[in-house]
Amino acid sequence: MSKLKFAIIGNPLSHSLSPTLHNYWFKKYNIKADYELLQIEENQIIKAIEQIKNREIKGINVTLPYKKAVIPFLSKLINDADQTHSVNTIFLDKNENIIGENTDVFGFQAGYLQSFIGQEKKTAKALVLGAGGVSPSIILALAKLKIQNIYLSNRTFEKALFLKQKFKNLNLIKWEDFPKHINEFDIIINATSLGLKEGEDFKINFVNPKKNLIYIDTIYNPPQTQMIKYFKSKNIKTFNGLDMFIYQGQKSFFLWNKINPEVDDNLIKLLESKINL
Repeated sequence: MSKLKFAIIGNPLSHSLSPTLHNYWFKKYNIKADYELLQIEENQIIKAIEQIKNREIKGINVTLPYKKAVIPFLSKLINDADQTHSVNTIFLDKNENIIGENTDVFGFQAGYLQSFIGQEKKTAKALVLGAGGVSPSIILALAKLKIQNIYLSNRTFEKALFLKQKFKNLNLIKWEDFPKHINEFDIIINATSLGLKEGEDFKINFVNPKKNLIYIDTIYNPPQTQMIKYFKSKNIKTFNGLDMFIYQGQKSFFLWNKINPEVDDNLIKLLESKINL
């Protein structure tokens, strides 16, 4: 029996731990499969999708900057992908339809749900920074957590307006204005690429945050971004993106293999060792 193939598409991909995550589970559950990086240009998306249709690849994950760009090549969107118009998991169903699903919403909820227990959700104010690939998933996840006061700020205001059309109750703040309002928020989530390993970083001072603020960075490589270090120095509760990454991957694995893989200590140690190289 030949090995099944799985892959992640995006650009860049050098920081991705998806092969480490899924290949660990393939070995654990005795599945003959390989998961690889497919760093492609946008005009190559159609070729990758055709490999799903032709059963050359069983499943594909999608990361920046293609979570929306893949949609025209899919047969249909389901569940959270349909609500967010953001896709990170692709597979072929029994009727030969190429399905786009979103497991980022689940990943955010599973990774950080405990952090919000005890929050007065009706009055809690959440700020999402960035309107790119993962932002719709975070906004939907916050809404599912019954957090009613959700604000968004993005460097390009037009992209924020686009998300406002999708999420009518979303409040917008211009990028140059949000630092003045930092002390109003109970939850801040960085959904931009700022802070990514070997990438650009924030050039903003986050002054006077609330003492009970929760700061979440969707970046997991490096494990401590400049912003996490800053908020930690203020004794503020911080999280990096590793938990969200693991749990979105867990759901993708289930969609492809109908096995709900365990998130065990050995897996976490392995992933952390790869990040800290």
